Amino acid sequence: MRNQHDFTQGNILRQLIVFSGPLMLTNLLQTSYQFADSLWVGNLLGASALGAVAVSSTIIFTVLSFVIGLNNAALTILSQQKGRNNEAGLKKYLNAFVVILTVMALLLSTLGYTFAEQLLRLLGTPETILAAAKSYLQMNFLGILFLFGYNFISTVLRALGDSKTPLRFVMIAVLLNIVVNPIFIAGFNLGINGAALATIFAQGSAFLYGLIHVLSKKLAPFRVPTLPAKQEVGLILHLGIPSGLQMAVISAGSAAIMSVVTGFGGHVVAGFGAAQRLDSMLMLPAHALGTSVNSMAGQNIGVRDWKRVKKIATYGVLYNFSIMLLVGILVVLFAEYGIKLFINDSAAVAFGTEYLQIIALCYPFLGINFILNGIVRASGAMYQVLALNIISFWVLRFPLAELFSGWFGDTGLAIGMGISFLLSSFAAFMYYRFGRWREKEIFAKHRGH
Repeated sequence: MRNQHDFTQGNILRQLIVFSGPLMLTNLLQTSYQFADSLWVGNLLGASALGAVAVSSTIIFTVLSFVIGLNNAALTILSQQKGRNNEAGLKKYLNAFVVILTVMALLLSTLGYTFAEQLLRLLGTPETILAAAKSYLQMNFLGILFLFGYNFISTVLRALGDSKTPLRFVMIAVLLNIVVNPIFIAGFNLGINGAALATIFAQGSAFLYGLIHVLSKKLAPFRVPTLPAKQEVGLILHLGIPSGLQMAVISAGSAAIMSVVTGFGGHVVAGFGAAQRLDSMLMLPAHALGTSVNSMAGQNIGVRDWKRVKKIATYGVLYNFSIMLLVGILVVLFAEYGIKLFINDSAAVAFGTEYLQIIALCYPFLGINFILNGIVRASGAMYQVLALNIISFWVLRFPLAELFSGWFGDTGLAIGMGISFLLSSFAAFMYYRFGRWREKEIFAKHRGH
């Protein structure tokens, strides 16, 4: 286990930099995954096929969001067990997660495949692309076990302090997807189904490679699955459900903001869409740091080393602030070129550029949210983080975007969003400083271990 880091000792800043680096790269690769998909489908099959993929992707993203939520719970539980050096506890919870996620994947796969058309109609999918979207979505639901699988193996390794090995799995999935996509779409003449098959093939290969690699190198104490104990399932669901809901709150909040944007007409929607594409790339360092401090703090909370947890939070905030400030400055300088990668309509480019330049200076504050919520999440205070996300999106971001766009027109969208970043980072800090998350004891019943 030479790659596996013990975060309960050693230089915190060095660990943070070394651990978060591969995570940033992993996130970047995962974003390029969708990007490559859209590129091949758009170029080989045209606009309506791209529309079908885009609509289906919304549903797949919602499912993935819930998976990410459950994985956040896994990160917290497993990193605390690792910190306590509790091998038996680690094995038990690993087994419980494997069983629960497998059952969930099979259930989702069946339900998703059966109700694909109803889900697409719910989203108001145009009749012209419904058939293509349905077959693409059904294929993706068939391969959902692989999506669950390789995400979970990566999470387990991160909880144990290894962020380098998961990078390898994602790299395999991304490279295979890029190479296999055109072969399946055009070479085998499978059209949109080829794109779905390419995804399943890439994720399945990454999952199998990950599984064989982890088992042969004994990187994690996996065993033949057995029925988990009631209290293990209870704890996983108690942390996993609010964690999954956090992602749902974020998705719904983004949809609500979109409803304000659409009121300004086509060029604003196009400019905003391009800005969001860039935005999701630019926030990757903050996301990666949030996951890093979750793992690092989790191990230290396991041994109740609060002094070290506080240091992780301080270094995390400072490191994030400096990176996101640099990103913000670069965005102010080069926003226009970034937007032009996606669109060339001059009104849309002008809006997208202005929006990014205003909001970029508030990035460091949004990053503070990721860090402090990551620390709080590591204690198992999932409902509290859910409440902070609800405040962030529904009490601040959506109402302020609406309010300021009412006062200042489309420019007000960025002003409202930017101010909401500042205020939500303040709310996250107040809870981190004065909340009772340190009293959370997720293994209270298991003190006898």
